[in-house]
Amino acid sequence: MKKKTVLAILLVVLTYLVVGAKLFQLLEQPFERSQQVSIAQARARFLDDYPNVDSDRLRQLMEETVIAVHTGVDPFGETENISTNWDLGSSFFFAGTVITTIGFGNIAPKTEGGKIFCIVYALVGIPMFGFLLAGVGDQLGSALGQLIGKVEEIFLRWKVNPTVIRVLSTLLFVLIGCLTFVFCPVLVFRWIEDWPLLDSAYFVVITLTTIGFGDYVAGGDSQRSYTVWYKPLVWFWILLGLAYFAAILSMIGDWLRALSRRTRAEMGGLTAQAANWTANITTEIKVTRRRLSLEFHDKIQRGASAPGQKPPSERAAGRPGSEPPKEGPAQPIDFLGEDLAFIDAGEESDRRPARGGLSSPLPAAARRAKRRGRRKQPRKANGDAAGQQASARTRDKGENV
Repeated sequence: MKKKTVLAILLVVLTYLVVGAKLFQLLEQPFERSQQVSIAQARARFLDDYPNVDSDRLRQLMEETVIAVHTGVDPFGETENISTNWDLGSSFFFAGTVITTIGFGNIAPKTEGGKIFCIVYALVGIPMFGFLLAGVGDQLGSALGQLIGKVEEIFLRWKVNPTVIRVLSTLLFVLIGCLTFVFCPVLVFRWIEDWPLLDSAYFVVITLTTIGFGDYVAGGDSQRSYTVWYKPLVWFWILLGLAYFAAILSMIGDWLRALSRRTRAEMGGLTAQAANWTANITTEIKVTRRRLSLEFHDKIQRGASAPGQKPPSERAAGRPGSEPPKEGPAQPIDFLGEDLAFIDAGEESDRRPARGGLSSPLPAAARRAKRRGRRKQPRKANGDAAGQQASARTRDKGENV
């Protein structure tokens, strides 16, 4: 990913965070202020109604109550009917929230041994759960894909457009997942926990997105009696729901990659078209500029000519049988070639008197200079060899050389 793209995404995320922070402030801050005023007024009324109660003792009681709530203890519970948050089912649910990184926070280890073990347990369990989540998501996607494939076959028999079938199958995949892992659990939690419909939907979404505020936790009401298998079943629902959302995110990632490739291809085509258009415009501008320059030059020549006299180009064009002069690069005078041709002609003229007795057109001094300038040609090697052989034969025969 390019640096500019990362910076653009960062800017969008920061803007989204600032807008969300402002909206949360506008929505939640007035309610918080009203609660602060309400608890202060309730404390003042209690001290007025019971003047014998020490305000410091009351403050200490309130602090202990807050600590008990943060620990997960119900402050309204009676000693003879005390429930525990660390039975086997609750401990299993807590371990599940650790490795799923949800971390509701309604209960947490308070001892040093529990904190150390939680660190080691999380470091080992989170990667292990990641592998499990990937496998379950793959199997879940395959199962839903087979179901949707059968539906696509039905649409193909009806000769529906393949693009429409792909869109409908995607919507069906999302609808089945939301119905199984969102809508049905909302109704179940509303029935078991006796939550309002909005609170149930809020808990489901916050849990499956691994946010886990902890203000609503399944099986967290100490006044209710739950079966032993309730919290383990909730954890398995969390596992399947997270796997489904992982499959959805993977599908969205594939869409974005395909869209990015298509966008790059389209932008490449547009860039090539823009380059061709720019080249054509540049060529047209150059041709127009050259034509205007020639017309301007012609007008200057017309203005410089005498009144009533046509320019040289028009006069030449007006003559019968005349053609306009062709402009071309100036040819250099070949003095060297002319001199060589002249010398060759002189040599021919020097040789002609010897054969035909004709006089040479060159002056006598030039002829003498030419004769002096000629080099003597060496005798050929084959001629010398033939002469030596002939003299050798003559000596052998006793002839006089």
